[in-house]
Amino acid sequence: MQGNFLQGPIPSSFDSLRGLQQINLSRNNLSGNIPNELEKLIFLQYLNLSFNNFEGEVPKKGVFSNAGAISLVGNTDLCGGIPELQLPACTVKEEKHRRPSTVTILTTTISSILFVMIVTSLSVFYLRKSRKSPIFSPFTVDKLPQISYKKLLQATSGFSSENLIGQGSFGSVYKGILHQLGECFVAVKVLNLQQHGASKSFIVECKALKNIRHRNLAKILTYCSSIDFKGNDFKALVFTFMENGSLEIWLHPKENGYSQTRKLNFLQRLSIAIDVASVKI
Repeated sequence: MQGNFLQGPIPSSFDSLRGLQQINLSRNNLSGNIPNELEKLIFLQYLNLSFNNFEGEVPKKGVFSNAGAISLVGNTDLCGGIPELQLPACTVKEEKHRRPSTVTILTTTISSILFVMIVTSLSVFYLRKSRKSPIFSPFTVDKLPQISYKKLLQATSGFSSENLIGQGSFGSVYKGILHQLGECFVAVKVLNLQQHGASKSFIVECKALKNIRHRNLAKILTYCSSIDFKGNDFKALVFTFMENGSLEIWLHPKENGYSQTRKLNFLQRLSIAIDVASVKI
């Protein structure tokens, strides 16, 4: 089989050729390691692998234990084998488990200490901040100012019955004056939190009113999400006070009293319907 331009490694299946006595694979382009399976051929008396491209360690058992029975010349990358072959020793590639250096240990230790210090500092900061905050969890709306319960209490004269301008299942509406807004008259809508879903409705209404911009809708000025002086949850919305009353009063006037003079003709009602339909959230 010599001189036939054979390429690639010797197949490991050669170990099945139990009765093989001689084989000449010289002057080919064979490569790779010499398979250890050739050691198992007990009847093999002559093996010629010269002038190929074999590499790696030469086996030492079987036919390889007799330097006169094998020929390996012309394979410059072979090593090891029995001493009689006079091949260079193979380089043993040992994995070096490097111990962590002092610099690495110090860096890791210092980084861990700094991390613990930062986490501890942040925890203390937020703990102190939370202690200064009210015991409740107030709801906040971006870009919408919040007012305290005390100021609303002062603005409505203690939510007196004289300032009560409307009442329903949702809560009560009081007229008031906010001095910090320049003696501005306001309508304070105090939610009845005993009503099922009132808190959720308050959040939804705050977000919706913050985004609505329409000339025919009362503008929300501020809101309050706090606790009253009795320790109960308190939520209220503050609107611009409309002196002429609500739209409901004008659309459905009562037959007696002050509302009797509030009557709208068909064109006025149509204009109101068009304006309401044009509201965009």
